[in-house]
Amino acid sequence: MSPVTETGAAAVPDAGAAAADDAAAEASAFGHPRGLATLFFTEMWERFTYYGIQSILILFLVAASGRGGLGFSDQSASAVWGLYMGGTYLLSLLGGWVADRLVGGRVAIASGGVMITVGNALLAAGSTRLFFLGLVCNVLGVGLLKPNVSATVGELYPEGGSRRDAGFSIFYIGINVGSLLGPMFVPVVAQRYGWHAGFALPAVGMLFGVVQFLATRRYLRCAGAAPASAQPRSWLALWVIVGVIGALTALTLGGVLAVDPVTLVARVSWVVGLLLAGYLLYIAFLGGLTPTERGRVFAMMTLFAASTVFWMAYMQIFGSLTLFAARYTDLDVFGWRIPAGDMQTIPPVFIIVLAPVFAALWVRLGKRDRDLSSAAKFAWGLLLMSAGMLVMYLAALRVLHGSKVSPLWLTATYFLTACGELCLSPVGLSSTTKLAPARFAGQAMGLWFLTLALGSFLAGLLSGDYNAQHLATLPALYLKLFWWSAAGGALMLLITPPVKRLTAGVR
Repeated sequence: MSPVTETGAAAVPDAGAAAADDAAAEASAFGHPRGLATLFFTEMWERFTYYGIQSILILFLVAASGRGGLGFSDQSASAVWGLYMGGTYLLSLLGGWVADRLVGGRVAIASGGVMITVGNALLAAGSTRLFFLGLVCNVLGVGLLKPNVSATVGELYPEGGSRRDAGFSIFYIGINVGSLLGPMFVPVVAQRYGWHAGFALPAVGMLFGVVQFLATRRYLRCAGAAPASAQPRSWLALWVIVGVIGALTALTLGGVLAVDPVTLVARVSWVVGLLLAGYLLYIAFLGGLTPTERGRVFAMMTLFAASTVFWMAYMQIFGSLTLFAARYTDLDVFGWRIPAGDMQTIPPVFIIVLAPVFAALWVRLGKRDRDLSSAAKFAWGLLLMSAGMLVMYLAALRVLHGSKVSPLWLTATYFLTACGELCLSPVGLSSTTKLAPARFAGQAMGLWFLTLALGSFLAGLLSGDYNAQHLATLPALYLKLFWWSAAGGALMLLITPPVKRLTAGVR
């Protein structure tokens, strides 16, 4: 049993449980805590469900009703996709707060996994209203699970340093194994047995993840066992938030509240951007920090800005690039048409192959005292992303001539974006756990995922700029993303020295 009760209060373990916990604390595998495996597989199955859904979501939204889809326009479908994807990361801030103040990381992870399982079951139910209710459940579940599983990984490495970076790189392999298997199987099942069968498969995957987490959570030692600073009065605020979300969902699904997804995603982008900036400023100036801690929060601000730009371009994989694969890429192989969603398996393949290389590189550079700073790694991530968008711009120009293009164009783009992701994403996870003040650890991780939320909302907006009736808008989209990524990378290179000074004392 977990040492945390259902209310989040710490329970007193007996002598036998204490001995078991001590034995688990000493357990390690390949130089890393065994608890890393628990979190590895929890995150793997969660990403299986998340990316499995993403591989068919926008295709289901734009598919004609006669083919079992919802028949949305490209612009509306892109907005809904952006709202769903961004919402999962937006609620990560709430999930981090719930863990920090109320229940601890373990309870938050388990509760999030259960909600995701229920949400996926609703997606497969066949009703349009239940489908959107399932999306809401998934958003809430991912918000609870995602930031806290990453924060708990950081707690397994209290010493910090390059070993923590290596641990996060291994953890990142789990993310990408799930990211590979979801798009590999879900589109095939959807193509053969129908959309709702495709949505049912992720429900089974998340159920596996919840079961293995509960069975092996003892290996987490004290990580995530209790909230960082319990505040029972915060329960009232939580129930108010849940009540507001529930009421808005009921009014929308009941047709009382009309929602234009395109307008909504634009307004939410502004709100989230202000929330991200405001919350970081609150932590810096009203969080009771020391000057050193405040400097580290300022360093996080620069990294978070760069992260937002990166994800704005990267998330096109699940939107405009998936539509590009379905409409403008020759996917016929020996008489069998590859499901467009299966093209999303290429990025995680590159990640799985290259993650050990990057992990070894960071450790090797660290031992030689030549490791790149986080800001420099972010800069290279953005520059590699800009190169990928340039490839897509050239591919889109070929589409203007009226012919489909080879899958190698998308493959080259995915290779460059995968290299950029390995420079930025696992480093960002690790840097956030190292730079964040201890009492804001879960919330800081929630803010990290808030950059993914804002990037996702912006990605949905930009993807909506593409109009299938006017193909000239396609290369214009990728050229815009190229300039944003290239400018962000160049700026990060320029400010690397002062950012590095702000992180003094953090390895």
